[in-house]
Amino acid sequence: MTTDDPRPPRIFSAEYYARMRVLEADSWWNAAMRDIAGSLLRDARLSERGMLVDVGCGSGQTISWFQGEWPDWSAAGLDVAREGLAAALDLGHHVVQGSAMALPHADASTDLIITFDVLQHLPLDGGDAQALSEMRRALKPGGVLLVRTNAQAFPRAAADRQYNFRKYTPDLLRDRLESAGFRVETLGRVNALLGLAEIPREMRARRSQSSEYHGILSGPRSTHSLVGRLKRRWLAFEGRALRDGWHLPLGRTIFALCRRPA
Repeated sequence: MTTDDPRPPRIFSAEYYARMRVLEADSWWNAAMRDIAGSLLRDARLSERGMLVDVGCGSGQTISWFQGEWPDWSAAGLDVAREGLAAALDLGHHVVQGSAMALPHADASTDLIITFDVLQHLPLDGGDAQALSEMRRALKPGGVLLVRTNAQAFPRAAADRQYNFRKYTPDLLRDRLESAGFRVETLGRVNALLGLAEIPREMRARRSQSSEYHGILSGPRSTHSLVGRLKRRWLAFEGRALRDGWHLPLGRTIFALCRRPA
């Protein structure tokens, strides 16, 4: 698959996770997002050993990436969809089916929680607040939470109750995190300049679909091509700007590095 698909797969379907696996394995965007995530986690000064829980682990590729970077850590994953967990099990990961809003983990039992592109898909009547409360409960005092979610941009998207879909502003996400009891250490937008290329694609989807949620609109663009390498480097630059405290006015992705107070 190398071109945009006008018929994106239904969210949480087998086809949805199949496309996600392809994108995660060989796209410059996912590689760049991992570069930024890795830099933020190094800023957090993780201990040599610990326990990671990936909330919304999907096919398990984030766990694989993390354990490649921090090989002495243990890791477990959780996802609501059985279709995603099948691939994670094939990779040999310890994963369970469950909801971010009711984590099957004991109080203060984990050192790090990663949750990528999950909060925006939770029930609109407080689902994100409940999930963040659960994550704080499961983290040890001093434990780290790394969040990635999508950002409100142009064209602006209203909350979509059919698909339980929302987009965040940095201020809204910060409010949710602090209300759940987290100390926010780094929060801001990335994917600013390159995200402008998403505007025509979203405009086309808006004309052809009735919902605000448009699914996975892109196909993989290899990180190994010259263009892919240049784009990855640019996003790494935006990641450094985020870590240095820049507040980009644009950007279709928000990262937040937080900590449960000791």
